[in-house]
Amino acid sequence: MTGTTLSEYVGRERPARERLMQAAAELFYAQGMAATGIDAITARAGVARKSLYNNFSSKDELILAYIEERHREWLALYELRAATAQSPRDRVLAVFDAYIDHANAAYINGFRGCGLLNAAAELPAGVPGRVTVRKHKEQVEALLLEGLTEIMDADRAVNLAEQLAFILEGAVARAGLEGSDKRLVHARAITASLLDAA
Repeated sequence: MTGTTLSEYVGRERPARERLMQAAAELFYAQGMAATGIDAITARAGVARKSLYNNFSSKDELILAYIEERHREWLALYELRAATAQSPRDRVLAVFDAYIDHANAAYINGFRGCGLLNAAAELPAGVPGRVTVRKHKEQVEALLLEGLTEIMDADRAVNLAEQLAFILEGAVARAGLEGSDKRLVHARAITASLLDAA
């Protein structure tokens, strides 16, 4: 361990797959997937190129793993928020809170919007990564609907869930362009007003 800091040593002790996933997540979000080469990922992870191919059959497989992990990370943010919700209204707002938490996480080049939508924008139609992003967005809308069905009748809940999903996606897109959570906070306030009027 001579000449190596404790954090560097501990980092090297993590499995190569975990280090590769973290490096890919940081670089894909900061620079985009097409702009991030395998050499940059392996250098950031501190592993040999061979280690990448021992863990992933291709860059495409690494990209899919990244997208699936982003989905799990967002769900974990939502579940933390939903766990403290006192009402169905609070569970609906927890979806917005999870996106606000996402916007306020630490990123290499700052907040750039929804990492999943950013990834989908780089992928051709029909590939597994885009399908995974679509399913994520459908699940977000389903979480909104779940809370809304406890507040109002089913038809109104379906319509409002779709409207709130549009508000959320517009807000996250603008927030990513502006590098701030301001639009998401405003979208949450709009949603709270709509729920109060329901």
